[in-house]
Amino acid sequence: MTQSIPFSLRLYEAAAAALSSLAPAWLRYRVRLGKEDPRRWPERLGQASLARPPGRLVWLHGVSVGESLSLLPLVARLREERPDVAILVTSGTVASAELLEARLGGRALHQYAPLDTPGAVARFLDAWKPELGVFVESELWPNLILDARRRGVRLALISARLSDASAASWRRAPRAAQALLGAFDLILARDEAAARRFASLGGRVAGLTDLKFGSPALPFDPVALTVAREAVDGRSVLLAASTHEGEDALILDAYRDAYRNDNALLIIAPRHPVRGEAIEALARDRGLSVARRSTGGRLGETAVYVADTVGELGLWYRLADLAVIGGSLLPDVAGGHNPLEPARLGCPFISGPHVRDWPVYGALEAAAATRLATADHLRGWFSRAIAGPSTLAHMARRAEAFAAAGDAAAGQTADHILGLLAL
Repeated sequence: MTQSIPFSLRLYEAAAAALSSLAPAWLRYRVRLGKEDPRRWPERLGQASLARPPGRLVWLHGVSVGESLSLLPLVARLREERPDVAILVTSGTVASAELLEARLGGRALHQYAPLDTPGAVARFLDAWKPELGVFVESELWPNLILDARRRGVRLALISARLSDASAASWRRAPRAAQALLGAFDLILARDEAAARRFASLGGRVAGLTDLKFGSPALPFDPVALTVAREAVDGRSVLLAASTHEGEDALILDAYRDAYRNDNALLIIAPRHPVRGEAIEALARDRGLSVARRSTGGRLGETAVYVADTVGELGLWYRLADLAVIGGSLLPDVAGGHNPLEPARLGCPFISGPHVRDWPVYGALEAAAATRLATADHLRGWFSRAIAGPSTLAHMARRAEAFAAAGDAAAGQTADHILGLLAL
């Protein structure tokens, strides 16, 4: 296969090798920024921190929180039907590692994905020797993919997505695109548009699957939910979920205008909990009483509660009368976040208009299961939820039914993966 690698990919490999000596210093710098795990950053150099179990091993990879969590149903199915096969899950962010540690429950091992340098990739593959590698969404790392293929690892790209911009970039290097996509034994695109883009680059798309469907409902602590409901004491609960910088001020302004006489509680759960202190200051600047979960603040005694913790969205969605999903109110912030999480829990939700990374919003809105609203309309939605949460119940039921139907169909993805494992 070495002879068939196009010049552009050989050049990429050589450049990555030349820069690899700088990788340790770069990773230590990222540790200081809080973007790498201070204990486990050598894993990014391909140095395994756990022992490989004996026997066959399947390797699943999702870069960040959403992609990684979408693998959990596949982990459960593999563990149920092939208990003889060990499972390794890799991801690339600290937040994803923390959530996977809590959610895998010993069913699989976790490591950070190696940097895409020849040395790091070789060390990773030497240590783990996977039989099958499954990549989620858009992780096309040339050295990792081609070296795995050279070693005989069967490869799958599932829930695969490719933007117009990325497809245009790959069309400028068509032989490189064909070499990478041709390394996969199975490609399942996330939607018809992605399937057409992959096919235009030479990928053999076997079907469609969206791994955002098929995930279990977000977990929660029943005791914490009981305590929270008692603390809320009948007030309307508005949730701003997975917010990003710039969005919190818009949400707080709308809430301040809708809030009257202690009749509601706004919970802000930022995408990055480190912003909790800054959000607290924004609330105080608007004359709103505020408490933070990370500092032990009490839920029932303020107008605003900053839930600056990780892994508790399942609790807040179950408590809320209306959720606003962040990453969507401003352009070029995040492209939206997962609407299926509140849908599965029967929580009414809306989002901002900037949801390019989540085409499923179009189908949800067509089914009258949600609405895309600009920041100017937030006050109206908040007032509606405070005046009578039951008015949003029909929207929530439609969203729940939509998610249930998609989750049922997503189970077929595991059949494809099990089929590759049986070869």
